[in-house]
Amino acid sequence: MEHIYQYAWIIPFLPLPVTMLIGFGLLLIPTATKNIRRIWAFPNVLLLSIALVFSANLSIQQINGSFIYQYLWSWTINNDFSLEFGYLIDPLTSIMSILITTVGIMVLIYSDNYMSHDQGYLRFFAYLSFFNSSMLGLVTSSNLIQIYIFWELVGMCSYLLIGFWFTRPVAASACQKAFVTNRIGDFGLLLGILGFYWITGSLEFRDLFEMVNNLVHNNGVNSLFATLCASLLFLGAVAKSAQFPLHVWLPDAMEGPTPISALIHAATMVAAGIFLVARLLPLFIVIPYIMNLISLVGVITVLLGATLALAQRDIKRSLAYSTMSQLGYIMLAPGIGSYRAALFHLITHAYSKALLFLGSGSIIHSMEPIVGYSPDKSQNMVLMGGLTRYVPITRTTFLLGTLSLCGIPPLACFWSKDEILNDSWLYSPIFAIIAYFTAGLTAFYMFRMYLLTFDGYFRLHFQNYSNTKNSSLYSISLWGKEVPKTVNRNLLLSTVQNKVSFFSKETYQIDDNVRNRIRSFSTYFRNKYTYIYPHESDNTMLFPMLVLVLFTLFIGSIGIHFDLGEISFDILSKWLTPSTNFFHPNYNFSVDWYEFLTNAILSISIALFGLFIASILYGSVYSSFQNLDLINSFVKGGPKRIFLDQIKNVLYNWSYNRGYIDIFYTRILTTGIRRLAKFIQFFDRRIIDGITNGVGVTSFFLGEGIKYMGGGRISSYLFLYLSYVSIFLFIFVFLLFH
Repeated sequence: MEHIYQYAWIIPFLPLPVTMLIGFGLLLIPTATKNIRRIWAFPNVLLLSIALVFSANLSIQQINGSFIYQYLWSWTINNDFSLEFGYLIDPLTSIMSILITTVGIMVLIYSDNYMSHDQGYLRFFAYLSFFNSSMLGLVTSSNLIQIYIFWELVGMCSYLLIGFWFTRPVAASACQKAFVTNRIGDFGLLLGILGFYWITGSLEFRDLFEMVNNLVHNNGVNSLFATLCASLLFLGAVAKSAQFPLHVWLPDAMEGPTPISALIHAATMVAAGIFLVARLLPLFIVIPYIMNLISLVGVITVLLGATLALAQRDIKRSLAYSTMSQLGYIMLAPGIGSYRAALFHLITHAYSKALLFLGSGSIIHSMEPIVGYSPDKSQNMVLMGGLTRYVPITRTTFLLGTLSLCGIPPLACFWSKDEILNDSWLYSPIFAIIAYFTAGLTAFYMFRMYLLTFDGYFRLHFQNYSNTKNSSLYSISLWGKEVPKTVNRNLLLSTVQNKVSFFSKETYQIDDNVRNRIRSFSTYFRNKYTYIYPHESDNTMLFPMLVLVLFTLFIGSIGIHFDLGEISFDILSKWLTPSTNFFHPNYNFSVDWYEFLTNAILSISIALFGLFIASILYGSVYSSFQNLDLINSFVKGGPKRIFLDQIKNVLYNWSYNRGYIDIFYTRILTTGIRRLAKFIQFFDRRIIDGITNGVGVTSFFLGEGIKYMGGGRISSYLFLYLSYVSIFLFIFVFLLFH
């Protein structure tokens, strides 16, 4: 068993050979390397599969043996400073390693087909391998400085992959935004690391935890300074895991290829911040106010992410805000002391969200032949609808991922989210109310996404095209001017505007010029009434999705407490025993099934209510308008109706405009900093340099003036001297007698 641990260092390095070989191949023999480019996917998957086998073996040993293994070797030694590198194998490391490798393998297989026609295929796989290697190095690190090195490598890989299509200005701006936003957190993380090294003189986790614990309890360190350093460490996690207020980079990161979105949102970039908080939780738990700060940031992010997802039209951006909200749940859990629930939800959410992102990639892949290569259209749910008949397998997998994220049993996220909701009641009723309310919002916007994409009619298909007066395609703010039009009930029943207007009953008709542009995207191949429709993805894209469906269905069982008479076991609790005992010496997870069922009924009811509201507003066209008429009949005209419309508009504008946070940052921070820089430049040039230059110019002109006063005659100098003395004497006498 110890023999296996000794070779655990190989896990982060296994994906590296592919990156190096592709890089050298493109530099030395580019033509030959590109000719066999599809072959490079196989060694990539193979090496990451070997890393998965190592990680699974270590996890089995962790569950059976329940101990922690650490190996260190010296890198830099002098009289006052010693830096050691190594690797740490504990339950947190083994969980994250399995998560990274499993999701990474699925993304690699999926990407082989998804990126097959892209000119940057080899570059993509080189970045992807390095991304996986960096994240595996991060989770196996044994000290803070080693974590910081891999932390920066993960950030660099995300920058390269988000801006993979760097020729598109939007993608270039998105990767820069992610890079700059994360620099704020990374700078805070570096300052926090230096601060704790100044306090303890060590960067190793175990030494750091023990020393800080003793110093805090014995008042050996200034509590304000320790709290500041811990807050700076947490700032790094806030930026990396897209927590409020540094969440603004995550939705724009969707400009990268969809497989990268799946990897970033499930197992790498955003998971790094959660991992850091989980790793440093023994440190945070002994420092005042830090746990309150973590829980507060988490609960704000939970609610903010859910509200911003309500009105998004881009399918990937909607999933991005969903990730933000779910990461808020995962951040809330350690803040309220629920370490087990945080890791449990990290696992279940990772597989469900990877499934949803790969499903969205399959949808986008099927839409591109119709709308052309245009992310604004191929990712726009307004232009979808009725895809069930064209992509049935994708639809089934997407539905299961949606229901899992909504918290519907027995799917994975139900078990973990319910545990967080239950623990939040014990910590704060206010936090619990927000968490439960957000669970309802999650069910609403996730099912809205599903209905807009798969329910109803395909909105780019012109039925009865020969009679354009009775059949039209409606949209809102897609290509320009909005033209409101009054329509009768029969026309409403033949349209799908209710699905895309976010509660509004007004419809907007696309003019003839726009209609001609849309028609150009379609191809006639039998007669003028026949169009190319969306198609199901290839098997290499469907296979990872089907595997992730199995994880979504059954991974929640690892956290269920089974009690079979004398035999009772809980895989996750047994797995986490060494870690939880470190900061909870008498940790013993137990389940009160009566309390669990009572709370589960409440959470399921809230989720079902959210699904019900979404089905009313975004379900089939006829029932949608019928139900809207029923709802509106309760508020007919008058102040109540006006007030209801105002609430709808405010909610829609808040969500669609990202809570105005990006606008605030642009106007206050970006524009404000630029104006401040211009003012400082003006002050430096005109005032500071002006004073300096003014003194020099004044001295020059003064010297020039004095030069012409001297004639070289002593009698003239004596006359001036006596004149000055006489004047001063006269003034002195005058002042003396008056």
